[in-house]
Amino acid sequence: MGTRLLGLLTEAAWEKGESWEVKNVDLQPSHFFPDVTVIGDARVREDMERELKGADVVVLLAAQHRDDIWPVDLYYDTNVGGMKTVLAAMESCGVKRILFFSSVAVYGINKKCPDENHAKDPFNHYGKSKWEAEQVLRSWWEEGHRDWNVIVVRPTVIFGERNRGNVYNLLRQISGGRFLMVGKGENRKSMAYVGNVVTFVKYALEHLREGYNVFNYVDKPDLTMNELVSHVSKVLHKHIPMTHFPYWMGMAGGYCFDLLAKITGKKLAISSVRVKKFCATTEFDATKAHTCGFKAPYTLAEGMARTLEFEFVHPQPADGITFKSE
Repeated sequence: MGTRLLGLLTEAAWEKGESWEVKNVDLQPSHFFPDVTVIGDARVREDMERELKGADVVVLLAAQHRDDIWPVDLYYDTNVGGMKTVLAAMESCGVKRILFFSSVAVYGINKKCPDENHAKDPFNHYGKSKWEAEQVLRSWWEEGHRDWNVIVVRPTVIFGERNRGNVYNLLRQISGGRFLMVGKGENRKSMAYVGNVVTFVKYALEHLREGYNVFNYVDKPDLTMNELVSHVSKVLHKHIPMTHFPYWMGMAGGYCFDLLAKITGKKLAISSVRVKKFCATTEFDATKAHTCGFKAPYTLAEGMARTLEFEFVHPQPADGITFKSE
């Protein structure tokens, strides 16, 4: 996600003459953008004050996002503590614009297409810590910082080239013909193509310069799991058989993998949380994002086709560089 955003902004600066001067502060060096990357920790105020001097806007992506982080305090140390540290450093450095990446996880699962004003009911520590970070940011703005410009983006699950998250794992299983469907496959899933998400971020930074703004980001339409399998089958021009397992059996298997992970100390691809998320309906309303003047450069089908082409039709990239996400 961060790498694609860096690519978009640096391309705009170099090729289109737009006035973007970008700095990437990360815990790890960047393979693609080493010249603009510095090592720093969002939880360490000295790092943030050093790197934010002279900045106009902060895009806060730093987060613990996997659903198997242990101990769970790490979610709050990074997602909430990082927010507090960054805000204090911004004030010290005179920076008054921030775009924060939250998540639709703040709404919980099996809700009826929530918009930005829907009640918050996160079901896991990732969602809870993201909502707590949002509350910290809102309180900061309301209590003496209303001259700041705040943009909160709550994306749904993001997929795209090189992105090794839950959607990639799902597409790999489907394309490989080894797909086991837990449940009836009638639950709907909102998804977002990374190329559209970063373009929306760029649009928001350019056009939303005042006040406190909150947006869900989803690329429509929402597909059922059965429709997703059918779509992948058509794009890849191959028959993909499906075996359905009842929900209780899938959850039982997930709990077994939870126990195995705890015994071995290893992070496994299957867990009860992931089975629960897989079988849940997770569709969200993104009308606000798509009616504010922004136009997504790709349809959901085009983004899916680009991802499948890159990951499964042609050989993997020789450099082997991939990005982890949920």
